[in-house]
Amino acid sequence: MGAKTDQLLIVVSILEGRHFPKSPRLSLVVQARFDGEQLATDPAEHREQPQFSTELAWELDRRTLHQHRLQRTPIKLQCFAVDSVTKQRDSVGYVVLDLRSVQEVKQEPRWYPLLSSKYTKQRPALLLNVVLESDSKSAELSPDRFKAKKAPPLQGQLPLLDRLPALSSPHFISTSATHLLSDRLEAVLISDQGYHQVGPADLCADIFILSVTVAFATKLEQLISSATKLSAEGSEFFFYYNLLGNDITSEPFHNLLSPDFEPERASVRIRSSEQMLRAFLSQQPGLQIHLCCGNHSLGSTDVSLSALSAVSVDLENKAATVEGAFALLPPNRIKQTQPAPPADLQPTVGVAVTLRREDVGQQSAQNKEGSGALPRPSIPPAKQRPRSSSPFLKHPDSSPPAGPPLPPSSSHTESEAESLLEELQRAKEQAGPADSEVPVELHGQPEAAAEAAASSVSVSSPKVSIPTSAHHYCFSLDLRSLGNLNLTHPIAATLRYSYQFFGSAAPIMTNPPVELQRNMTVSLPQSYCAFDFAALPQQLQDTFHRVPLVVEVWHRDSTSRDQLIGRASVQLSHLLSSERSRFLGSTGEQSSRQIHQNRIPVVQTHGPADKVAELSYVATLEDLGVVKPREVIVSDSLQNELPAPAPSSSHPAAAGSSTAPTGPAAPRDTLEYRTALELELWKEEQEDLFDDQLRKKELSHMQALAEEWRRRDREREALVKKKEVEYNLLEEQLQKTLSDLEKREKQLAEAELETQRLQRELRAEHDLGQRELQESSRRLQQDRDHQVALVRDKVRLMEEERGRLLQQIGDAESRYKQLEKDFQLYREQQNIRPEFRLQSEINLLTLEKVELERKLESTTKSKLHYKQQWGRALKELARFKQREQETAMTRLKKQQAELEAMRLRYLATEEREAVRQDRQELDTIKNELNRLKQKENLLGPAPSVSDPAPSVSDPAPGQSLNESTDEHLSRLLEERDTLLRTGVYTHEDRIIAELSRQIQEAMSNRGKL
Repeated sequence: MGAKTDQLLIVVSILEGRHFPKSPRLSLVVQARFDGEQLATDPAEHREQPQFSTELAWELDRRTLHQHRLQRTPIKLQCFAVDSVTKQRDSVGYVVLDLRSVQEVKQEPRWYPLLSSKYTKQRPALLLNVVLESDSKSAELSPDRFKAKKAPPLQGQLPLLDRLPALSSPHFISTSATHLLSDRLEAVLISDQGYHQVGPADLCADIFILSVTVAFATKLEQLISSATKLSAEGSEFFFYYNLLGNDITSEPFHNLLSPDFEPERASVRIRSSEQMLRAFLSQQPGLQIHLCCGNHSLGSTDVSLSALSAVSVDLENKAATVEGAFALLPPNRIKQTQPAPPADLQPTVGVAVTLRREDVGQQSAQNKEGSGALPRPSIPPAKQRPRSSSPFLKHPDSSPPAGPPLPPSSSHTESEAESLLEELQRAKEQAGPADSEVPVELHGQPEAAAEAAASSVSVSSPKVSIPTSAHHYCFSLDLRSLGNLNLTHPIAATLRYSYQFFGSAAPIMTNPPVELQRNMTVSLPQSYCAFDFAALPQQLQDTFHRVPLVVEVWHRDSTSRDQLIGRASVQLSHLLSSERSRFLGSTGEQSSRQIHQNRIPVVQTHGPADKVAELSYVATLEDLGVVKPREVIVSDSLQNELPAPAPSSSHPAAAGSSTAPTGPAAPRDTLEYRTALELELWKEEQEDLFDDQLRKKELSHMQALAEEWRRRDREREALVKKKEVEYNLLEEQLQKTLSDLEKREKQLAEAELETQRLQRELRAEHDLGQRELQESSRRLQQDRDHQVALVRDKVRLMEEERGRLLQQIGDAESRYKQLEKDFQLYREQQNIRPEFRLQSEINLLTLEKVELERKLESTTKSKLHYKQQWGRALKELARFKQREQETAMTRLKKQQAELEAMRLRYLATEEREAVRQDRQELDTIKNELNRLKQKENLLGPAPSVSDPAPSVSDPAPGQSLNESTDEHLSRLLEERDTLLRTGVYTHEDRIIAELSRQIQEAMSNRGKL
């Protein structure tokens, strides 16, 4: 930060207003905005001349003021009308003050009109005064005073001086400068000196001026859409760019067709060396210049500053310049939606960037002042730019010969403005000499002038010569309907005719057009017309017999020119031969009326005279009697203005007696004649002056009209060109899109055909796969049915085996009963012979036991074999279930449920029978052993001969009981393990839980034994 400079005050004095409407309910408040901060006046009465008498001040230093002037920071004063009841504020208008025009010298107050005022009938204005005052008070004494914000400082400051030693050796300077050229150079603002420093201060001490000039712009209307008005009120356009951190804007302009801004040059002072400055410019990005409207950028261009450094010019003696017309490109968001214009309609802006030494500029300025001649700048200013020549200023030698006099200006259109102006000028040139010659002739020859004045009325007044025998006629024609169209297409029909004999050559037309189709009759709107004219009866008859009235039928199309369909000839002679009816006219005289109604064909005009339609009409002719002279109106306005000449006496004798004997006085020497002559001369002079003023006013109005027409024509031409370019580009895009659509349609058709083919193939493949799947499912069903049948056969065989085993068990039970009977007998016999009988019975029992064990072993083996077969069947069923799970889940579940129920029943039956049989055997053996023990106890010790036998057979029942329990336990374990290995059952299944319970019981019984 540099040291503080002198403090200044920007003082805006708001004194009073004028042309405000009176409103007692409202009050006026002026709010001033500068650099984002607002100040406001006290409320003032809303009357015609409100008194504000308020000063608003902002504090800032000279450096900040300089930056604000470079950035064109405005002071905006907004005037509001405040409602005293609702406190609602309505904007009345605003005033924008330019900070660059503010001086330290006190100036007189000025009236500033309010812009965009809501009071349109009057133009309210404010009396303002803006001045710069030095602030002598310190900032500490006035802390609450408003201080304006400083403009944004330059970005990036490179302290190169801290990195360079202060050596003055030329060799060191060159090597240091070469080293600095490879670094990134920045421009540092030295505010107190008013320049930017580039490079070290001890090595770079030369002052250079970098100037940017925006000179002109063309084709700016291409940057906005066609719907936007090119010269709309309130829309301001300006150019904006940033030069070394300073925002620069040009003077605003309102018309894009002809931008009328003045070229402005923005310059900055740079302290550096030539080599360092060239390196700095080569590192800088392009200078972006934007065309703005408000806060929006309409287009921008880049001006390369590196090209300025590449210009091979010795800056010691000459300035380096880069200039040209640069193309303005729209923003990316608009560039994507709008097509690019051609090269000849590309919007451009003329920019010149100049770099020179400060002393070179001063020397060139001194040379210019000394020589007194300014060289033409490379880019012309706005006043030197070529403009279209005015249509009003033409050399008199180039004017074409005079034409006929002009008709009234109301009969001309806007497109005839230039030709009317030329004719007005020619008429003025012709009327000028004529008007100047009249007074000369009048003063040179008074008698001839008097005669001309006396006869001017009769010569210049138009007269209507009507014979005394002429009749007043009224002819009316009513075109009723049009029908029987023979064309293939419908038409928008309108009818047109003219008959000069009726006194008017203007065509009579029906309006609006009516749509006519084949086999259809339509009524014609606004088709009745009547003509009043005077003519001789013989002349009327001759004309009606000779000249027919031709009615033309036109087809009116809004997209093309009108087309003549055909003509119909109305023979007016038929009207004369029709019946005549008498009636009393409005004047009480006898009048006659003739009416003729007919349908006539409409024939083609080109080719064969074929009938294209049929026209129905009603013609009426009324004879209102002889024309009276009093009914004839002579259009002579000067006849009533001139005084009547002095009546001559009808009695010459009386006149002669009253005169002097010297003779009668000349009539032109009388006072009345001279007075009348002077009056006529004065009237003619006033008429000439009035005509001259009218011509001047008409010329000025026509000039304004022509200028406005030219301006609008330029706008229309620019818009037409732009729309033509846009339409051409759109047409190309549409053609390209149509070709792409055609290609896409072809591709879609091919893809559709390919899709249909693929669908057919897929459908065929699907049908084939479905058939194969059904066939495989059928085969699998058959296989499974066969396997189920085999399993059922196996189950049936097992059932038969079970029945056989049950039968064997029944036989064993019967034998057991028989043995029990035999044992009973044996016991009875044993009572008689206990030892022998006991021994024999023991032997028999042993044999029976061995036989039973053998049978039990065979039964166990058969049971194991059945279990193995059942396990294989379970595994096969599991594999079958796994393969057929997706196709026949319900059927397999049902079969599995049936098999499982069957297996449970079989296992339960088998286990129940086996357990019952084992228990019975064990109980029998146990009971037998107990009886034997009881018998032994009762009989006493056995003889020695029979001792070994009981000793051998004593442990047999307990040992056999343990062995049977172990076998039963191992069998249960084996069955449970076999069922678990199949994978069909788990520990939670009912049969596995039952087997586990039986295993626990068997183990507990074994432990008890």
